[in-house]
Amino acid sequence: MAKTVSVAMKRTEPTPEPIWCSEDLSPLFQACFREYNTLLVGGAKEPLYTPWNENEPAKIYYTRDFFRSALHEVAHWCIAGPERRQLEDYGYWYAPEGRNAEQQLAFEMVEVRPQALELLFCAATAHPFLVSCDNFNGNGNEEEFQRRVWAEALKMLAGDMPPRGKQWLKTLQAAYGVAVLNEAQLGTVWRHV
Repeated sequence: MAKTVSVAMKRTEPTPEPIWCSEDLSPLFQACFREYNTLLVGGAKEPLYTPWNENEPAKIYYTRDFFRSALHEVAHWCIAGPERRQLEDYGYWYAPEGRNAEQQLAFEMVEVRPQALELLFCAATAHPFLVSCDNFNGNGNEEEFQRRVWAEALKMLAGDMPPRGKQWLKTLQAAYGVAVLNEAQLGTVWRHV
C-alpha cells in the first residue's frame, strides 16, 4: 500500500510592491498644510511654484504624475521662507540640462537641502530615491553631490529639519505606515548610480 504524504503548499508569490500614486499626495498635503492656502497640483509639463494672490491660492506644480516630483517640489516649499514663498519658483533661477561647470555647481548648492529632504520623504513612503544632478554632460561631481545630499539628510534626521518638512514627514509616515525613520530606513530607499 502506497503511503500518502500530505505536503502543505507554501505560497511563494512575491509580496506586492507598494503602489505610489501622486494623486494621493494632494489631499494629504491639503490636510497637513490647510493654513498655508497652497495647493499641490500634478500634471505639469515642468515643475513650478506660483505664489498666492487675492484670487488664487499658491500652487506647487509637479511634473506629470510623478510621485518623486511631487515629493521634491514639496521639499522646496518646506525649505522656502515666507519671502521666497511670495516669488514665482521661490526666486530661483533654473538653467536647463547642458549647464557649464559653474552653473552646475550653483545648481548643486541650492539642491542639496531639497534633495536631502526629498530623501527623507521617500524613506517615509518607502519609495526608492535617486539623487538627481539634472545634468547629463558631466560638468559636476556626482559622487560628491551624492555624499553631500546623504550627509544633509542625516543632519536633518538628527533634528536640523525645517518645521514644515518635519510636519510633512510625520504626515507621510502615518499615511504610508513607516513607523521608524532612521539611517537604516534611508539606506533601504537610497539608490546610487
